[in-house]
Amino acid sequence: MGGREVLSELLARLAGGIAPSADASVTVLPAPSGARAVVVGGTAWHVVAADVDPGWVAAAVAHDPIAAPLGARFLTALADRVEAEPGVLDVVLVAPSAPAAPGLDLVPAEVDHPRVERALLHRRDVRVWSTPHGAGLLTIGRGVAGRWETSLEVDPAARGRGLGTALAAAAPALVPDGAPLWAQVAPANTASLRAFLAVGYRPVCAEVLFGP
Repeated sequence: MGGREVLSELLARLAGGIAPSADASVTVLPAPSGARAVVVGGTAWHVVAADVDPGWVAAAVAHDPIAAPLGARFLTALADRVEAEPGVLDVVLVAPSAPAAPGLDLVPAEVDHPRVERALLHRRDVRVWSTPHGAGLLTIGRGVAGRWETSLEVDPAARGRGLGTALAAAAPALVPDGAPLWAQVAPANTASLRAFLAVGYRPVCAEVLFGP
């Protein structure tokens, strides 16, 4: 079974509310599509999806398998192994069930924006919408292991009015075939994190991606 399929199974279980056992396990899987490597962790479990020796991973995290896999020392060592820079540590959330319609006035957009550039770098089949006056921007695309991922941006002049929350709420209705929708949010981005949590996105794990 390929790496994409293996990691997809874990993600499907997480989306369905089923997490691995909290047994301090560190599982090694092949690198998935969409990243050179990814480290995923939850409550006393971790998955290292990378084309590396499982024995090396076990030895590297043996001193603290609960904390080490997402710690700076291991991530740096893994970066050297896979020859790719690690991204930031993200909270990973799954959207609630999709409504029948977005509930927000959105139009397909083609814009030159850093948020879109980042989506195009890390995802495929990227689709972009904006609010009619361009104050809000929403992207959806296939990211790591083929999952549908969303990101949003609110113009600084329009912040503090609930638009980010409205965009987060609208996103699930735009995913083809009602597939699970994922959001990756840096913990320091508290405004974005609050927006997703406010409309029912559920935190299921943390992760660090290594390169597109």
